[in-house]
Amino acid sequence: MTKLLAKLPFGPWRDAGPIVSVLRLSGVIGQAGAFRQGLTMSSMAGLIERAFAPKTQAAVALVVNSPGGSPVQSALIAKRIRDLAAEKKVPVFAFCEDAAASGGYWLACAADEIWADESSILGSIGVVSSGFGAHEFIQRFGIERRLYTAGDKKVILDPFSPEREDGVAHLKAIQAEIHDAFKAMVRDRRGARLSGPEEELFSGAFWAGRRALELGLIDGIGDLRTVLRGRFGEKVRLRVVQEDRRWFRRMGFRVEAPMGANTLDRLAADLPAAALSAVEERALWSRYGL
Repeated sequence: MTKLLAKLPFGPWRDAGPIVSVLRLSGVIGQAGAFRQGLTMSSMAGLIERAFAPKTQAAVALVVNSPGGSPVQSALIAKRIRDLAAEKKVPVFAFCEDAAASGGYWLACAADEIWADESSILGSIGVVSSGFGAHEFIQRFGIERRLYTAGDKKVILDPFSPEREDGVAHLKAIQAEIHDAFKAMVRDRRGARLSGPEEELFSGAFWAGRRALELGLIDGIGDLRTVLRGRFGEKVRLRVVQEDRRWFRRMGFRVEAPMGANTLDRLAADLPAAALSAVEERALWSRYGL
């Protein structure tokens, strides 16, 4: 009789399989702008908490698809995942899709095991800075650059001024510090599983799945459903942790009252400031990005 009741899709008798919460970490890491939500600690904190909330779940699975971005947000998100994994005593699996590169790989390292597709792009353990030099261009067109600062190093990387050696040296020193933190994270999380020379692993290079497996950057080739079924059985239940899908929430606006004329006016007023903020953030990333 018990076996018969266990086949029912409802009730306390049903033979339910183990639960694995699935959390998607997809997109650029950091503030992506007014109309595109990036991965930040503030945007992910609630979802991470919900992923670790079930008391009897077997594991948490991270689906990572990110080319990287802010090193600070990468570290904060990964640390929150590790803290909750230790607190709840729940294993964490990462499944890399198209890319888990740079900051995306930092997120994957928050897992106890990392899995990827043969064609996934992984690694890029380095720090990049990009910009442009337009001082000769503005001179050619007779544009006068007017710049006033307090502090002789306030604009050492100004793209409209000639490049300064002390500015480049200062930037490279910051990059080295961030790179050291990235390398320490990878060493701590991957440990003896790393099998490639450090000068190759931490060169900023990236690889497809098979080579990443040879270097010890991942633990195997496989997809979420196949790996979790093999680990927890055919009856494993995947509990997908969803974000709020309302458009104004995804854009970062908080609407606490019903939508009306005044609310829409406030949203419209927010747009110029949000757009300017996005431009400023993008300029910052170009200096200190993963």
